[in-house]
Amino acid sequence: MNVSLRIAFRYLFAKKRHNAINIISAVAAAGIAVATAAMICVLSVMNGFGNVVEDMFSLFDPDIRITAKNGKYFNCESEQFAAIRALEQVSSFSRTIEENALVYFSEKQVSARVKGVDDNYEQTTSISDIIIDGTYTVFDGAFERTVMGRGLANTIGIGAHFISPLRVYAPQRNGRVNLLAPEKSINKQPIWISGVFAVNQTKYDDNMMLVSLNFAKTLFGYSDNEVTAVELHLQPSASVKSTKKKIQQILGDDFFVADRYEQQADFYKILRVEKVLTIILLSFILLIAALNIVGSLSMLMLEKRDDMQVLHSMGANRKEIRNIFVFEGWLVSLIGALAGLVTGVIICYLQMEYGLLKLGNGTNYIISAYPVAIKLTDIILVSVIVVVLGFVSAFIPARIKDSKSKF
Repeated sequence: MNVSLRIAFRYLFAKKRHNAINIISAVAAAGIAVATAAMICVLSVMNGFGNVVEDMFSLFDPDIRITAKNGKYFNCESEQFAAIRALEQVSSFSRTIEENALVYFSEKQVSARVKGVDDNYEQTTSISDIIIDGTYTVFDGAFERTVMGRGLANTIGIGAHFISPLRVYAPQRNGRVNLLAPEKSINKQPIWISGVFAVNQTKYDDNMMLVSLNFAKTLFGYSDNEVTAVELHLQPSASVKSTKKKIQQILGDDFFVADRYEQQADFYKILRVEKVLTIILLSFILLIAALNIVGSLSMLMLEKRDDMQVLHSMGANRKEIRNIFVFEGWLVSLIGALAGLVTGVIICYLQMEYGLLKLGNGTNYIISAYPVAIKLTDIILVSVIVVVLGFVSAFIPARIKDSKSKF
């Protein structure tokens, strides 16, 4: 073992003449431990909330969504899409049309995002798992049906068992507006509600209504082969990344091929920014805790001045003497970091298993307790931050003292 490190170990655990040095060192280690545990817990909770929202999106979003780069619609019956449909990684292939429309019911009108889906849509997404009222049916063999988001249904005041139809209005796609009779330039279609879904995301719940693909084609004036998107569900064993790359090669540069993360790019970007800002803020708190090391090392240097003279007389150079105090401060930070990491992981584990901290009274939210997800990358990142800050806090007083030393 390095001589400077061995002496630092002895100074760390040996009793000092001034008890305040031991107290300040203990406070420094405890402060680092608390700050480290807080970083682990906060980042793990952020991961947990991110996973909860991601699971919500995954029930509604397909594994892969294909849209046109130029224009709104495209032909989905080309040889390229036939090749995609034939891929062994593709489990379900669904055609969709998505446009804005005006929904009218019982003297109430509201704009909505109308999404026409084909018969494969139920296999492409987990829409049936998020139905909270009624059933998932977009065509019952006789009447056109719709399944709409909970917020949208509440806004217009309708439920799954209402027998009165809604009216959906959309401008004619290729027609000209007749100024004398503008109503003739509007397509109007009746539809009956069959169910209500809840993704617990306003993006979908407050705006989206699902209809049959034929209803959407008639309302918006699309031809049989025209769609605005193709949605794919992959086999469980298929790699999303490699399948996406293969599909992009088939389609070329004329199409966007988006996985679930890219479909919700804004959400994940905000999540990353929040996490970075949280890490920066907690790092400042950790730095304040680490600055206690400066005080304890300064006092230790004053106490061990005679020892330094003896070591210098025995042949120790300035660098070796300085390293004693650098190692001393680093050991204090490492002890605090290890204690904090262990404490943070234990707290997160207990929260994961037992849900000790509830959200509200545990019944008014989607989940009853704070969600937690421990990631190895977070543990490594926090460890690196603590080690770096601890080294800087230990190096500064040792360097200053070394520059003022007579030897």
